[in-house]
Amino acid sequence: MKHSNISVFIPHIGCPNMCSFCNQRIISGKQSAPTYEEVKEICRNASEAIRDKANTEIAFFGGSFTAIEREYMLELLEAVQEFVTEDGFKGIRISTRPDCIDEEILSILKKYNVTAIELGAQSMSDKVLKANDRGHSAADVVIASELIRKLGFELGLQMMVGLYKSDYIDEVETFNKIMNIKPDTLRIYPVVILKNTRLADLYNSGEFIPFDFDEVVEMCADFLCRAQQNNVRVIKCGLHASEFVGKDMVGGFYHPAFREICEGRIYRSEIMKIACDNISFIKISVPAANLSKAIGQKKCNIEFFRAKGIELKVISDECQTEFIKIIERR
Repeated sequence: MKHSNISVFIPHIGCPNMCSFCNQRIISGKQSAPTYEEVKEICRNASEAIRDKANTEIAFFGGSFTAIEREYMLELLEAVQEFVTEDGFKGIRISTRPDCIDEEILSILKKYNVTAIELGAQSMSDKVLKANDRGHSAADVVIASELIRKLGFELGLQMMVGLYKSDYIDEVETFNKIMNIKPDTLRIYPVVILKNTRLADLYNSGEFIPFDFDEVVEMCADFLCRAQQNNVRVIKCGLHASEFVGKDMVGGFYHPAFREICEGRIYRSEIMKIACDNISFIKISVPAANLSKAIGQKKCNIEFFRAKGIELKVISDECQTEFIKIIERR
């Protein structure tokens, strides 16, 4: 069954610093911290609407959960306890900073039925972390990950592609180091430059020149593919759709169908491997669920091969398990 979250957004409170890219009010679309009663109401409504509670977690996102004022953090956890029962939701998922994890805080989270912890690693390059005011090191990510695993939580890591001072080598090394940690889940966020951030100032001054959009798609498609090969579940690829992001971004790589674009690029790469010289027609079969991915967003793969003088025909097969099957090639 498909996993789902009941998202409760916590604004930028408690974090010890402001990262270069951060304007959490815009990302979460929230300006005020939810109250005890508001959180209970969110969970109550979800409990009435969701049937598959066994595959649903209550997720505190938007800020660094373990960095917020302790009394408020406990209040939020208390608010959801009645919904995390044997017949209720699976557990609680939180996101936080790598340097805001220790054994004491983990013991509290375990007591309150937290099941999954996501760390905003963003980069595994100390050069990039420092340039973007992260306030922690790559070593902090490794140490926190080991503690989280040791105490039996599901571990998630978050990677931000295209940060200030990051180059292609930094991105690949970050991904490789994340794979070495072997998280259960991964979120890949191409950087979005928002108004009223230091990153926006650097971008507007010309000091920060982002990657080309197509280059970021290629990288993220490769990371998505390799993560799946390493049995790491990519639960997000691209920032979630938001009217605030669309309105307040000044640059970067936001697209509401970013993951779909990356999945289409994976298929394009695989088809390229079978598009030999002097080929003018290729017919392939893919699993039914992957048909739109193989065709590409807005049929971009069909158009890509047409521009190369190759007619690409894609059909689906309900019973097919192979990623791609060649039906005809001439």
